[in-house]
Amino acid sequence: MQPPFARSRTVLSAAAVLALATALSACGGGSGSGGDAKAAAKPAPSGSASGSGSSSASAGSSSASPAAPPASPTPTPSASSKVLMPTGPATQLTKARDTAAGPIMMTTLAGPKSGVTGKVWVWLPPEYNDPKYANYGFPVLTLYAGGQSNGYNTWTDDQLPIQVADEDLVKQSKAHPFIMVMPVQNLVSNESQSLDCSDIPGQPKMGTWMSQDVPDFVRANFRTLKSRDGWGLMGASTGAFCSAKLALEHPDQFKAAVPIDGYFNPDSSFWKGHEAERLAGSPDVMVGQGKADVRMLATAGGATPDEVRLVKAWIAKAAPPLKIDYYEQPGGKHLTSHFKKMIPDTLQWLTQNMAGPSAP
Repeated sequence: MQPPFARSRTVLSAAAVLALATALSACGGGSGSGGDAKAAAKPAPSGSASGSGSSSASAGSSSASPAAPPASPTPTPSASSKVLMPTGPATQLTKARDTAAGPIMMTTLAGPKSGVTGKVWVWLPPEYNDPKYANYGFPVLTLYAGGQSNGYNTWTDDQLPIQVADEDLVKQSKAHPFIMVMPVQNLVSNESQSLDCSDIPGQPKMGTWMSQDVPDFVRANFRTLKSRDGWGLMGASTGAFCSAKLALEHPDQFKAAVPIDGYFNPDSSFWKGHEAERLAGSPDVMVGQGKADVRMLATAGGATPDEVRLVKAWIAKAAPPLKIDYYEQPGGKHLTSHFKKMIPDTLQWLTQNMAGPSAP
């Protein structure tokens, strides 16, 4: 059963809202089980690339487990190194589930900067623990779920098996082995109390938690890359909104983003009385401001005309240095099963537009 990815958006026609509501009414994000971890494979070559993405014509509960693997003490990266070794303190992680590409771990993160506490899941590619790459830094891909994402993230289960897909592509030298980070996006399940991945006045500072506390947690525990070139975002539906918003707000932190079948207008009821703040953090406004030097791949389902028009209209507003590629999934609908089909293409696009694993 698929999760409730789409909330009704005022930008859609009544007919489109009814159609989406019918298609997505039954749902919930669960977790499945996978096989044993696969053997390590050689990472894709390091370094970022400037290749373009797809066009409309072509697609391109848990048991105790050790904390993050300790970093090898030698050699120590120099000041000019591209690698950032874990800064600590180490976080105790527990295993959420196994996949055929290795375990997904989780923790409850109390953000010191935001004051927000929420769940975060992490997957390390097999290459991360391969002794041959003990001192390599790895690119980080943060994944946002659709729907309310309170207490769950659908990128952690079999509905969107991106971890297995990534490892398969790594073995074909078509994708980087990404560290994947999957946080929640809200603190309650009530749709009317969505936090819009933002610091809404008077509400929990979810925007700060997602843009600062979560990346700080990753840097504290794992070998990453110093440059923003090694940091990317991706999400579907509501998660698409989050990935676009955070990339546009923080271009100094993120190089690339993939909003899958998204919307771009903040619509939480908590914005009432705070219109200036809402517009200041709206992807629909920021896309045309010419302030974000980032790369994006925006997608739409070809079988959902209102969504196609919405995404194309948003892309048309983009002002340099922002660059947005567009992919229209043939026959695509706003469904988890259709998002799943785009995983290989999106991982390859991210690999083209982000730096890969790097030695000290």
